[in-house]
Amino acid sequence: MSVKEFALEDMVASVIMEMMNKDDDSCQPTGDGIYETIDEAVAKAKAAQPRLISLSLEKREAILTAIRKISLEKNEEWAKATVAETGLGRVEDKIAENILAATKTPGTEDLDAKALSGDAGLTLIEYAPFGVIGSLTPVTNATGTLINNTISMLAGGNTVVYNVHPSALKISTEVIRTFHKVIVENGGPEGCVGMVATPTMETAGEIMAHPDINVLVATGGAGVVKAVLSSGKKAIGAGAGNPPVLVDETACIRKAAEEIIAGHSINNNIFCISEKEVIAVDEVADNLLKFMEETGKAAILTPEEAQKVTETVIHDNHVVKDYVGKNASVIIEGAGLTRLAGKKDLRCLVFEADCKHPMVWIEQMMPVLPMVRVKDVWEGIDLAVKVEQGNRHTAMMHSTNVEHLTALARAIQTTIFVKNGPSYSGIGLNGEGHATFTIAGPTGEGITSAKSFCRQRRCVLIDSFRIV
Repeated sequence: MSVKEFALEDMVASVIMEMMNKDDDSCQPTGDGIYETIDEAVAKAKAAQPRLISLSLEKREAILTAIRKISLEKNEEWAKATVAETGLGRVEDKIAENILAATKTPGTEDLDAKALSGDAGLTLIEYAPFGVIGSLTPVTNATGTLINNTISMLAGGNTVVYNVHPSALKISTEVIRTFHKVIVENGGPEGCVGMVATPTMETAGEIMAHPDINVLVATGGAGVVKAVLSSGKKAIGAGAGNPPVLVDETACIRKAAEEIIAGHSINNNIFCISEKEVIAVDEVADNLLKFMEETGKAAILTPEEAQKVTETVIHDNHVVKDYVGKNASVIIEGAGLTRLAGKKDLRCLVFEADCKHPMVWIEQMMPVLPMVRVKDVWEGIDLAVKVEQGNRHTAMMHSTNVEHLTALARAIQTTIFVKNGPSYSGIGLNGEGHATFTIAGPTGEGITSAKSFCRQRRCVLIDSFRIV
């Protein structure tokens, strides 16, 4: 999520008031997981949590299976509703997002216990829930985050109260209401998941200050992460990123071009992991641009066209909100690029940029991709580290040289580092590993799962159960 445009504290009052004033029953408090006040939501969650952990793990897993099932059944409906409400991303990519969250988020199997035995006896180390979690969710990946976090948090034995982004209020309300119903129908207690009917800055503050909220989880921009880290509570923060992708002279250039375009353009670049800028060694840069264009999904802009696009989507060194998450055709029309008018199938616009270009340094979150030339891989590694700006989020590299790959990985120290693949492989989409939509770089949990939302407990038995 963009630091300036989408941080929770920058939500404009007009959006909130519009949501409050709409005569729409889908957003009214009903008691089925949608509550009038934060106090009511937290009280329900607090009462539900001991009842949830009193269920067997088999029963808890059955509840998670039901959540996965209903998410897949409603997937297309939710994807269409999300794009219609938020105006961000693509329906086909939202569908992939929801499938990923529903099928590759770990459940109770993630809570693997560890046993230590020796002359002094037996020690068992297990994962235990924190209790009630307060979660602030983004507009960019509204459904994916709710599916992913609900499964992970409930798997760990926690209950959760959400403060969703007001610009994704309708779809978030529908998802949470559906989850609440499915949980109860499958033997879980009422109140395991909930949200306030009208989320605002004030309700976010109430969640952060509430004495019965044990842990805060924030998925969004730097501002919202900073707020939860200042709350005095344990906080898990998934903040902004500006992921670079470096291409060296040993890479398979055609494959790199195809996968960079795929990773950059998924959901119109609103994934925080997506390639935001390309850094290419000079001797392969021309071929990289050529092969990008040959995908049929990218247009290579002339310097004049690139200037028009930049002036259209960047004002006062900040992204213009109206173009965030929009199709390339919307940007083409807004910038008046007559050469590309009518090319609806384009997924992104690529242009060659100076290393000081603002779009190299801003997390733009739209399908416009700058490429910077460097003389060699070592200059490229240095620049990649600088443009990533210490977010420790995500980086990619295309290379067949192990020394080069290792050098960037060690230098950039990101939570996700993808080698020779599209960025979304790093969250489990067409890549190995489980899915997550809360990538906790700032607070160190990394690729979150059920155990991220638990604390470790140690049970010690003296002088017994050593059998070897």
